[in-house]
Amino acid sequence: MSAAAGPNCNRQEATAPPPSVMTKADGVATAGAAPILSVNNIEVVYDHVILVLKGVSLAVPKGEIVALLGANGAGKSTTLKAISNLLSAERGEVTKGSIVFDGEEVHARSPNELVRRGCIQVMEGRHCFGHLSVEENLLTGAYTRRDGGAAIRRDIDLVYGYFPRLKERRGATAGYISGGEQQMCAIGRALMSRPKMILLDEPSMGLAPQLVEEIFEIVGDLNAKEGVSFLLAEQNTRMALKYARYGYVLENGRVVLDGEAKALSENEDVKEFYLGIAEGRRRSFREGKHYRRRKRWLA
Repeated sequence: MSAAAGPNCNRQEATAPPPSVMTKADGVATAGAAPILSVNNIEVVYDHVILVLKGVSLAVPKGEIVALLGANGAGKSTTLKAISNLLSAERGEVTKGSIVFDGEEVHARSPNELVRRGCIQVMEGRHCFGHLSVEENLLTGAYTRRDGGAAIRRDIDLVYGYFPRLKERRGATAGYISGGEQQMCAIGRALMSRPKMILLDEPSMGLAPQLVEEIFEIVGDLNAKEGVSFLLAEQNTRMALKYARYGYVLENGRVVLDGEAKALSENEDVKEFYLGIAEGRRRSFREGKHYRRRKRWLA
């Protein structure tokens, strides 16, 4: 399930494939249980001229958390928007490759059809409806459902079980609650659509470390107890690899490295360029200036 990563990419040779995939060939799973999401060699172009993603391939096994790592501008958000078909709002389009969700190619599906099928994105920056209350925000997540008020009420109670802080603030105007509470509200709103998979974009952005830990723990609980799959785009590499089972590293619109989360967290390149540690010591800012020149996987 490795992606095409560009010429002469220095890959991990002993990295095992994701748990639900037994073998791989040309970036596509060939045996074992089918992944819930398979992105196959996609390219994304903005304004018909700007090539942003270049041959990106990845897969998310059903019921797993997969991390999509990389610096700001690497292409993480664009990858998620390509999957959820939100690129057209930014004059972008997938020009090559395929995206398969839950056994069906979804490139031609509208965003609301994808939500009905169980794939929903939590956008970077939370994007709550600031003029609505917390509970009204949660109810907007059930807009596409047709299973009645009683089922929706049960799911609101479920969300409050995972996010007790939201229950305390249920009547508060969402625009005036804290950033951490807004992030919880955004994830809770996604849960109200009864997703099979959540595309979670930069959940740690702008939050205090204690809140980041709390939100990631809830994500882990939702995955373990509710069986929700996650594709997690995150700059906080250390936190993402703590909760994910598998990870992909994006650089300049290409997947340059992938592997089991434990193997990635121990990889010297990842430790040096994303965790700030080289050979057991923390890098200084002066050494960081040589980031581009010394990146071995793009040599």
